[in-house]
Amino acid sequence: MSIFLKSTLRAAALARRDALSDGQRHDAARAIAARADVFDIKPGTIVAGYIPMRNEIDPRPLMLRLTARGAWLALPTVTGRDAPLAFRAWQADDALVAGPFGTSHPEDHAEEVVPDIVLVPLAAFDRRGHRIGYGGGYYDRTLTMLRAAGPIVAAGVAFAVQEVENVPASHHDAPLDFVLTDVGTIDFRS
Repeated sequence: MSIFLKSTLRAAALARRDALSDGQRHDAARAIAARADVFDIKPGTIVAGYIPMRNEIDPRPLMLRLTARGAWLALPTVTGRDAPLAFRAWQADDALVAGPFGTSHPEDHAEEVVPDIVLVPLAAFDRRGHRIGYGGGYYDRTLTMLRAAGPIVAAGVAFAVQEVENVPASHHDAPLDFVLTDVGTIDFRS
């Protein structure tokens, strides 16, 4: 039942996201970047972002704002079908290569790093810190692995129109610490 419900919620949230204009997308990315102060950035903090696809909100303005505060950047790499993501160091002018599922990631020689903050793409989210991704479980596995090794911050990045009332979460779904949208920041840590 929850798989069907998740699929329905995902499709509806993605349809709302896809209906946004290019101008709305640009303005949303800038609004999120303006809230970069929600993150505690110390020199050398590693922030794992992503390259947007499928009409996802563009986190790169936020990522650049965080680098101006001393953060280092990384991007995810799919390493296997049921494996957690790996993260490779990346700078805004570094070359990217095509990965599975339409992703883009750093070249294989880029250094593998462990992020302190993970910016998480999503299809839908609720006010309890649960998210719906694209169904592969990559971020759930990755966040679980990273949290087992030490503290990290997982921040969903989305348009406000992707919010749903209730995500049916299961035991393997990794919750978020924040969601940053074009309308505001939702903090789930308290």
